[in-house]
Amino acid sequence: MAESIHHAEIAGKVSYLAPGHYLPHAAPMILLEQVCEIGADHARCRVTVGVAGVMRPFLTAEGHLPGWYAMEMMAQTVGVWSGWHGRHRGEPPRAGLLLGARALHCEQPYFDAGSVLDISISLLLQDERIGSFDCVIRHAEDILATGRLTTYQPDDNEIIQLLKD
Repeated sequence: MAESIHHAEIAGKVSYLAPGHYLPHAAPMILLEQVCEIGADHARCRVTVGVAGVMRPFLTAEGHLPGWYAMEMMAQTVGVWSGWHGRHRGEPPRAGLLLGARALHCEQPYFDAGSVLDISISLLLQDERIGSFDCVIRHAEDILATGRLTTYQPDDNEIIQLLKD
């Protein structure tokens, strides 16, 4: 599949499609707003914590986002990375499973209203179906959350088995 379908290059700057193009999710379960960068072993996405964005259904009465959403934002950034690479192989986005998170640490119990969160992932290990990623969430230069995620890419038969009654 042509690379231009997945991003455009304008004056040397790459512009990616919306995160939902690379994820097998639908609103309101897409917690990312922008794909900023994707490489062979890394990706970076962004989202703003606010009532006008995709985080609206998940905010506290004060407009903050609970810290436990860090793991899902990290996992979805891994999904964007995987989906982007899959699209380049001519494959649609596939469901992935989060097997676990190690050393997941949030600096605060919530992400402040109005925060612009940059979620970065770096591939550590990967075989055909299991991957390990170091993840960081920043606001400006401040590190707000870190963790290491382990993911699994089930095949079509495993997905069918998982979705059976």
